[in-house]
Formats: sequence, structure tokens, C-alpha cells
Amino acid sequence: MRNLACNIAGIPFANPIVMASGTFGFGQEYAKHYNINKLGGICSKGLTLEPRPGNRGIRVWETAGGMMNSVGLENPGIDAFLDEEMKFWEKIEPVKIVNLGGSNIEDYVLGALKITKDTGERRKAFLHSVDMIELNISCPNVKEGGMAFGIKTDVAREVVREVRQATSLPLAIKLSPNAENIVEMAVMCEEEGADCVSLVNTFSGMKIDIHERRSVFSNLYAGLSGPAIKPIALRMVHQVARELTIPVMGMGGITTAEDIIEFIMAGAEVVQVGTYNFMNLRAGEELLAGLNRFMQKENIKSLDEIRGIIR
Repeated sequence: MRNLACNIAGIPFANPIVMASGTFGFGQEYAKHYNINKLGGICSKGLTLEPRPGNRGIRVWETAGGMMNSVGLENPGIDAFLDEEMKFWEKIEPVKIVNLGGSNIEDYVLGALKITKDTGERRKAFLHSVDMIELNISCPNVKEGGMAFGIKTDVAREVVREVRQATSLPLAIKLSPNAENIVEMAVMCEEEGADCVSLVNTFSGMKIDIHERRSVFSNLYAGLSGPAIKPIALRMVHQVARELTIPVMGMGGITTAEDIIEFIMAGAEVVQVGTYNFMNLRAGEELLAGLNRFMQKENIKSLDEIRGIIR
């Protein structure tokens, strides 16, 4: 038997494969294609305190080695999620992670409080509930001119500290690769009580329509993800994992079991799979089978044997 078990803040993951925010919805659509209970975890679509319609115009653009997106956190809002989507989540087994966004610190805090309160009530009723919050600090801070919370460490510190105080749930902080110093940012998150960091979010990129002579996207720039970013994401995960004592969730361009192994060797406890879900509707199932085959071939009995071995 191969031991694929992982653990973050006392939460057991059956295996290291977690579906990344914004690429898996809440799981219902993909459950039509394979048994999603095989997954280690599911990270929800990014949720905000109030519903959001998302960005206008073109939202997704395929590019060499990946895709660009400018969805703009379209979501039903936290209340609608708790009232409707949680009915499905109560029935499934993977670790359940809510990705939480906001436009100001107050929104983040109120969102965390709602999720924490609902989680407590469900657990009292012996129902499955949210296991962890993933704080998306790549959101623009509307009170500070639109710069993302996750760019400057001192700005991010305040929101991490406030949300940490607002929730008793395990807290992961999703780091932007556009941070001024991503290692410094990660160290700050640990100092402020985060249980985990996840990285990396999408890179800021651009696509120009040369015939219309304008950006393809209404917001000019969009987030780049997919295989093209994997070498940079892997390097950042390695740099961060070496400096922290809390676990790391690694992500960025994973499409094969070998990619997962690389992130584990770089120091990740678990990985998140994003863009590949659009490329392969059975991505989770196939990656898990490939991971088992690789470990059997290489006679790896536990992921702990290889985790963080690249120094």
C-alpha cells in the first residue's frame, strides 16, 4: 500500500490532490464525470460577502502553454453559498476549503465570521462543514486605490491579523506571485498565525488584439495560469517552503503526476490543480492514478520520504 496521506493543521487529506479555487466550481459539475470523493480536497470558487457579477467582456483567452482569465470573482456571495452549495458539500468526503475574497478588511472579517458561525452550527448538527479558509489576498484594496492586498507585506499583515482573530478555522493564505517579496510575505503569514500558505496565484499578463488595436480584456490585464508558469511557481514554492515551519500548498501549471512529485520534493505538503481541470474533465482521477503508478515504480511508500528533499 502507498501512503498518500497529508496533514494541514490537524486536518487529514487522503492524498495531496486539491482542486484549486475558480477552476472546479463547488464540484457538482465535475462529479458527473468521476468520483470526486477520490480527491484530497476541494477549494471553492472565490467567495465574497456580497454577490458579484464579475468582469464585462472577454473573460478567458487561451495562450501558449496556458490560459488567461479575467473573470473578476463572479460568485453568488457567502450567504447563497451557505444556503445552497453547502447542501452538496455536506455529502462529499474531500477536505472542504472556502476561498475568501474581499474589497476591504471589513468584508474579509465579516465573511470569515459568517463561515465560522455556520461551520459551528453544522458540526453541532453532525453535518459536514467547511474545514479551512483560504484567504485570497490578491484582491484589490478599494480603500487604498486598488492595489492588491498581497503586494506589500505591511498591508497584507493587517488583513491576515484581522481575519486570524475572526475565525477559529484553520487559515491558509493564498500568496500572489506579484508580491514585492514572496518569502517575506510568507514569513509574515506564519508570524500572524496562519496555519498554511498556498502559492502561487496567477501572474499578471496581457493580450492585445492587433486588429482592433486594444487589449482583449476590459481590465487591460488578466491572470496567466497553466503549464507556462510551472517553473516559476515551483521555484517560489521551494523558496518559501525552506523558510517556514507551517505547511505549503503548491500550485502552478500541474498537469502530470510527475509535476505533483516535483512540488512535493520542493517542500509542498499538498498541491492544487487548476487550469488542467479545463483541459481534462477527469484530471483529478487521472492524476491520482498516475501518482500511485509513479510511487509504485519508484518504490516510494510514503510521500514523507521525498517531501522537501531538494535543499
